[in-house]
Amino acid sequence: MSADSGVRALYLHLPFCARKCAYCDFASWATPAGDPLMSAYAHAIGAQLGEASSLGLFEACETAYVGGGTPTLLGEKGLGQLVEKVVDATAPSEFTCEANPDSLSDEVLRAVRGAGATRLSIGVQSLDDGELYELGRLHDAACARERVTAAVASGLDVSVDLMCATPTQTPESWARTLEGVISLGVAHVSVYPLQIEEGTSLDQRFADDPCVWNDPEVQAERMIQAQVSLEAHGYARYEVASYARAGKECRHNKAYWTGLPYLGLGTGASSMLDVEGYLRLLEVCPQLPATPVETQRVRLTVETPRRELSEDPRLCALSFSLEFLTEPQAVAEDLMLGARLVEGLRPELVVRARELFGGRFDDTIDDLLARGLLAEKSGRLAPTERGWLLGNELYGPLWDLAPGEVRSAKC
Repeated sequence: MSADSGVRALYLHLPFCARKCAYCDFASWATPAGDPLMSAYAHAIGAQLGEASSLGLFEACETAYVGGGTPTLLGEKGLGQLVEKVVDATAPSEFTCEANPDSLSDEVLRAVRGAGATRLSIGVQSLDDGELYELGRLHDAACARERVTAAVASGLDVSVDLMCATPTQTPESWARTLEGVISLGVAHVSVYPLQIEEGTSLDQRFADDPCVWNDPEVQAERMIQAQVSLEAHGYARYEVASYARAGKECRHNKAYWTGLPYLGLGTGASSMLDVEGYLRLLEVCPQLPATPVETQRVRLTVETPRRELSEDPRLCALSFSLEFLTEPQAVAEDLMLGARLVEGLRPELVVRARELFGGRFDDTIDDLLARGLLAEKSGRLAPTERGWLLGNELYGPLWDLAPGEVRSAKC
């Protein structure tokens, strides 16, 4: 098999947090410091890396990302060793580790950089102590500033995550957060409106509240405010929620938005494989079902709980949920994801969509152009400002081009 049948990106999920944030519905659990489960889990993920590498899945891998949860809870030894294993298996040219300020020690910084990480994504969310308290974050603004400053000084490319339309946030406090982060000299900023997810403590707290501070108009105002501030200081928007200095875009995330295959390891981690890559995985995972006829893309999510994964890390012991996409469904998905990017839809993708969907595609594009959600820019179909602010109105019609139901399975 050729290297092209492997993956271009690797994601590792570490589902451990010191405390669950008020808004979080990710696959993560509050875990006491020093809990032996964390080191056992990291060791298991390392074993899975070796097994996947033996299949040749990483021959064309370009980026890696360790996320969570809070990877920095592993400490300098645990996280440093895991980074080393990833580098040995994939030799990525871009390697990101997620971090929270409260567990990002100088020792962890030195360990991940020395082991081969190139990039750090820090969950700051706000530089207002009251807002951080409402979100259930463990750090305060002073801690965030100090730890981001140390990360920038370490020589790693540093990205900061910020959250808007949150309880108690005002235009003035949001401006102070943006200005504060810009002053720290980070290379990349991601800005997300708060989503109140069902079942979270934030959802329970505001169940009977209209949450006017989070309505779509407020979200749009905050996102526009961020765009104006960041672009005025030399950050270019390259995706609906992402801004970067020249040459500092996150290539790993762009892999997701441009339909490149990737492998996810760890509880709750997702993968997207082409059929040939899936067949490689099938060599050691007999529990996986055969691909239905006309499958072009397979999406997998690891369902094995963290303790069971730690006790038996073999790939053949994992449980998965799966989706099998035909070529038309995969192309519709790529159109939807590509509409997140400033550069817009790849011309070859548009050509293939027109071949597959015919007049339906042209009718859909004409409607999106007429509604001001798409525009032609430099020979490409690209999202407008209105398209970003009304994302579902843009993405939904593109996905609706997909014929039939996506076939699913569990094993």
